[in-house]
Amino acid sequence: MIDPGDRVMVGVSGGCDSMVMLALLAGLRRHAPVKFELIAATFDPGFPKFGLDRIRRFADSLGVEFVSSGVDIPSLLAEKQAEEHPCVLCSRLRRGVLYTLAEKRDCAKLALGQHLDDAASSLLIGLFRGHGLATMGPNVPADDHPVRVIRPLIFAEKSEIKAAAQELGMRFFERCPYAGTLKQNGDRAYFERLVARLDKRIPNLRGLMLRSMSDLRPDHLLDPDFIFPERPPTR
Repeated sequence: MIDPGDRVMVGVSGGCDSMVMLALLAGLRRHAPVKFELIAATFDPGFPKFGLDRIRRFADSLGVEFVSSGVDIPSLLAEKQAEEHPCVLCSRLRRGVLYTLAEKRDCAKLALGQHLDDAASSLLIGLFRGHGLATMGPNVPADDHPVRVIRPLIFAEKSEIKAAAQELGMRFFERCPYAGTLKQNGDRAYFERLVARLDKRIPNLRGLMLRSMSDLRPDHLLDPDFIFPERPPTR
């Protein structure tokens, strides 16, 4: 995912996944044979008690440069009357801000903290919502931006990341006022719970899903672009 001489911007929200990722990349930077630079970047949504200073202090403790940019999400949600579905707007703005910061700082890569549980949930969301068989790629081009998105934790399970955070003595606080609602009613939270329930019946479920995601067999699916390769592509 990282090439010699890369400048990598690390998206840090202040949550467990992104903070552990930053710590791991900072350690890797010291010991890896590949030389690369890191810049930690945070999108500040303007929520009360978001903890931007805490994230900055954490980056400083690792010797990683820190930058931030933000949008007043609460005011924007009220203006758009979008409080019932806040993640759609917030996620789009956050990704755009991080892309822009990466371009301004000449970063070829943007590292995000999604893990194997996220990849498994995304696969199921796409499957059950009719969005196609797709998930989060570990090294993919960003939409409409000359930046590649990498996901260094994509093969790690959520439980492993939590264990690493505990071993590193990290503490985390609720930052988003909509977190409780999203955990209860959000699509991603629902499918995360589904994966956890299935794991009780099928041991090593996440590892098995990873194996399936790594073994693409288009001839055994129903995509007309593969069934009828002589026809013009449908997409």
